[in-house]
Amino acid sequence: MTEERPIAPEEINKAYFTQLVLMLSGSALQQMGKLVDPQTQKANVNLEAAQATIDLLDMLEAKTKGNLDKEEGRMLRDTLMSLKMNFVETMEAGEGAPAPSDQPQQPPVVEEKKADSGDGKEPKFHKKY
Repeated sequence: MTEERPIAPEEINKAYFTQLVLMLSGSALQQMGKLVDPQTQKANVNLEAAQATIDLLDMLEAKTKGNLDKEEGRMLRDTLMSLKMNFVETMEAGEGAPAPSDQPQQPPVVEEKKADSGDGKEPKFHKKY
């Protein structure tokens, strides 16, 4: 009989962190239409939701800076790079744009408001890639 050694909290946290990154990555890919929605069996595109999910991972990277081991940091950076490239490809392919018949005759005028952080810089999160 082999004895089971107790699992260290660091190992559990590493597994949870990996699971969280993979879960958010899968959600972003599904929102970009790269994965089929298991409930509807269709690939739907929602670029706003995908962008928000990528922004969550960006925030996670910023908030965990200096607290991740080498492997965790590399996994998070590689995941973000891959998601951002997929996001740009999806945008350029026009997969998130409504069908021509769904577009209004004259597009509404939208004023873009920038969050004023007082330092003159662009807001860090929820950006176009």
